[in-house]
Amino acid sequence: MVSLRLPLLVGLLSLLAACQSSSTSETDCAPAAPPQYTIKHPAWADSASIYEVNIRQYTPEGTFRAFEAHLPRLQQMGVGILWLMPVQPIGQLNRKGSLGSQYSIQDYRAVNPEFGTMDDLRHLVAEAHKRGMHVILDWVANHTSWDSKLAKEHPEWFTKGPQGQFVPPVADWQDVIDLDFSKPELRRYMTESMAFWVREADLDGFRCDVAGLVPMDFWTSTRQVLEKQKPVFMLAEWDELHEPPFLKKGEFNPNTGMLEKAFDATYALRMRYLLDSISRGQQPVAALDKYLQVERTRYPANTYLMYFTTSHDINSWDGTEYERLGKNALPQAVLTALLPGIPMVYSGQEAALKKRLRFFDKDTIPWNDFPLQDFYTRLLQLKKRNPALRNGDACSQFTRLASPAKTYAFLRRKGKASVLTAVNMDAQPHQLTMATLGPGVYREVFSGQVLRLGSGSRVLVPAYGYRVYERLPDPPRDGLW
Repeated sequence: MVSLRLPLLVGLLSLLAACQSSSTSETDCAPAAPPQYTIKHPAWADSASIYEVNIRQYTPEGTFRAFEAHLPRLQQMGVGILWLMPVQPIGQLNRKGSLGSQYSIQDYRAVNPEFGTMDDLRHLVAEAHKRGMHVILDWVANHTSWDSKLAKEHPEWFTKGPQGQFVPPVADWQDVIDLDFSKPELRRYMTESMAFWVREADLDGFRCDVAGLVPMDFWTSTRQVLEKQKPVFMLAEWDELHEPPFLKKGEFNPNTGMLEKAFDATYALRMRYLLDSISRGQQPVAALDKYLQVERTRYPANTYLMYFTTSHDINSWDGTEYERLGKNALPQAVLTALLPGIPMVYSGQEAALKKRLRFFDKDTIPWNDFPLQDFYTRLLQLKKRNPALRNGDACSQFTRLASPAKTYAFLRRKGKASVLTAVNMDAQPHQLTMATLGPGVYREVFSGQVLRLGSGSRVLVPAYGYRVYERLPDPPRDGLW
């Protein structure tokens, strides 16, 4: 590893990197997806990262208008898709806590006055669009609040118990009641309600809560209806490879076909639990190889799986990143941002949030001058600009690089664009020797250091640390810039 003496040229190298060739031959591409995979991702999603917005806890006001002030910061951070947690009114009957769960929907076609008005939401979406970001809404199709508009007007659309009573979908979810999707009228209403938000608020899609508890054919037909209005992005809270812990034994239906005809992305829940177990020392870092092999065997390369280290559920119920992952929180954030999935960041991660946010009450995020704003900006902007990191690109190659135990290194490449990532989840620093790395000029994304790397180069990764190298254009043959 030889340091290049190129003073004042780092900025020029950065500019040229954006213009480098991303061509690749057909033989470099993964096999075409099987014909049952008919989803066409919106063009704007191919370089996007997702950012989950908890409006209630984001600001002291907890409103759309107050959150809107953060849009320039999130745009600069490189966010492509804003996922808003549910915005509808919350039920009062059997409510949990002082404000209730945002997933206890009282009226599918109204706005929770806690957050503002429909016009406020429209303004937020329009401002996000001006900044090149898209907005998806959390959609709760499986259940409503006990005192919902549907429960009053159409009680026949609900699952009933032995005495004809409303029932929760899961025993612990006592503030909501289960909808019965065998009712055609309910299906029509639900599809029309989703179309309402696309039409009235110009939303760009939906994150679908517990999507696997709703029949697959509903999502497929609804996607077709929404696509007639505009290209949409659909994210399913489900993983066909992971059995949800809230279901009783024997209740799990993998509900296969989600990524084939209905959804652009699903959760990578198995990856999430694997990262937790690695941090606890229950599995080796090398277990990531087996996971990725299973994922690629199950899904073609053009599908998206969402990688993340926390979310609203995980933070509130399982613990903060720092409780669960300890000193591996940032190395694993690097992995979830740069492995071949679509990354997601939750509200407060850029603040190094070290508290569990209350789920049913007001609990404003302490931003503390955004200590990790630069960390996430470097990751998400790299994801956004580099052709080797495109979502669902069958022509982008992934190569696992040999590295010591408790470290993980890989190269993602498309044409001359490439990104080398190495993380260390050990208390000791490790030196990695690049045995199969093609020669080139690289810039370390976090330090800005410009280096020449190639086969035999050595990279020192600090304890609980990370190194990310983006290849820059080769210098001209005459050596002049």
